[in-house]
This record gives sequence, structure tokens and C-alpha cells, in this order.
Amino acid sequence: MIRSQIVLREATSADSAALAALWSEVMRRPVSGTQAEEMTRVVEQATASDDERIVVAEIDGEVAGGVYLRVSVLSPINLEPVVQAISPHVDARFRRRGIGRALMESAVQFAEERGVGHIAGASLSSSRDAHRFLARMALAPQAVLRVAPTHVVRAKLTGRRPANRARQPLGQVLAQRRSMRHQREVV
Repeated sequence: MIRSQIVLREATSADSAALAALWSEVMRRPVSGTQAEEMTRVVEQATASDDERIVVAEIDGEVAGGVYLRVSVLSPINLEPVVQAISPHVDARFRRRGIGRALMESAVQFAEERGVGHIAGASLSSSRDAHRFLARMALAPQAVLRVAPTHVVRAKLTGRRPANRARQPLGQVLAQRRSMRHQREVV
């Protein structure tokens, strides 16, 4: 069996449709236009920045995977520089050929070029395979990012507000009822 060569390169606008298909699960549904059009804007933004890069893995001229790389800080509180490898993803047709490893190698090179000492990986919470892969690459869980629509959080906050009047603990209420019942039985 002849193994095809993996070619890594920086994404161009021509890759937008392939990247939109690759990352369709993590992209929003556009208000107007298509995901490919939105991806074109994302690619152009990354290309214009010194601290961002989208790396595409090709096999036989076909986009087989991609990763969005960005220099940032670990958190707004911890200003340690980090390269974020966002959504390293390999097309299902090309898995188990070393493409994920090559994409992570590009993240390491990007970090080394910029003198950044840490790499962080981000993938869908439901992607068990992605989490296992990132763990094999020595990336340990650092935080859990939970997301919900603003109106849903507002509804939860409103629904759980304590009542204005003070409530007695259930044990005291039950004790009072037993006492009242006992008094009625005695009379």
C-alpha cells in the first residue's frame, strides 16, 4: 500500500468551502449568506494577523484536516502566553493517517516561532475521540467552558429567586403540624 504524502500549508480563501464543511459543527448558522462565506472572512482575518494562522493538511490535493492557531493568554487572569490549537479536525475519510499529529506539529512550530511555552487545545465537548487524541498529545484539562444563550440564563436566574417572605425550614413546619395534631387529639 502506498501511503500518500501529507502537505501542511497556510489556508487561503480558496479553502473556505472545504474548511466550512470540516468545521460545520462548530460554526454558527449565518444570519445571511453561507458558512463558506463566513469562513472566507475568518481565513482573511487569520491571514492578516501575525498572531493567528489556519493550517490545512492536504492529501493528494484534497483538504483532509485543519486547525486554527492563535497566540493568546491562558486566561484574562493568568497572562501566560499560549498558542491555542482550536478545533484540530481531520475529515473522517482521512483519519488514522497521521494528519492530526501533523496538525499538532504545526501548532508546536507556531509556538516555537513566537517563543510561546504552552499549547492549549480546544474541541467539542461531545467529541470523545478528539479528547483522547489531545490527551495523547500531553494536553491535560485546564478548565471547563460552559455556554448557554443569555435569555436561558436569565430565565434560570429569575426562576430561582428566593421568595420575599422568609420560609421556615421543613422540619419546623412538620413539628408544628405534629404539635397541632397532638393538641387536637388531647382535647
